[in-house]
Amino acid sequence: MPRIAKLALLVRDYDEAIAWFSRCLGFELVEDTEMGNEKRWVVMRPAKPNSGSDLLLARAVGMQQASAIGNQTGGRVFLFLETDNFERDFSRLQREGVRIEREPKDERYGRVAVFQDLSGNLWDLIEPRGQ
Repeated sequence: MPRIAKLALLVRDYDEAIAWFSRCLGFELVEDTEMGNEKRWVVMRPAKPNSGSDLLLARAVGMQQASAIGNQTGGRVFLFLETDNFERDFSRLQREGVRIEREPKDERYGRVAVFQDLSGNLWDLIEPRGQ
């Protein structure tokens, strides 16, 4: 198995999530295909080429899935967004009004801050040491 190609992220609304990930994180919309029954195949990824796994935005269906929106990992950091310019990308998060959960901190592995996506899932923004 060479790589994880996509990660599914539960969202309330496709268009709201597309707009947020585009505006706040600079992700690009790779695919948005109607699947029938109000279901869509929506794939986004960071704009930088070869940036890792794609993000599949999956609109929650039913109460069980809806209850997991914003808490897909039980309150732990869910995704790790690696950057080559922490200040640039952290400033973007602030400018867009993204909720910062933990302010920037220098760790042994690099500079890191924790933020919430539009649903409340926790993400790390990391600039690895040595970049």
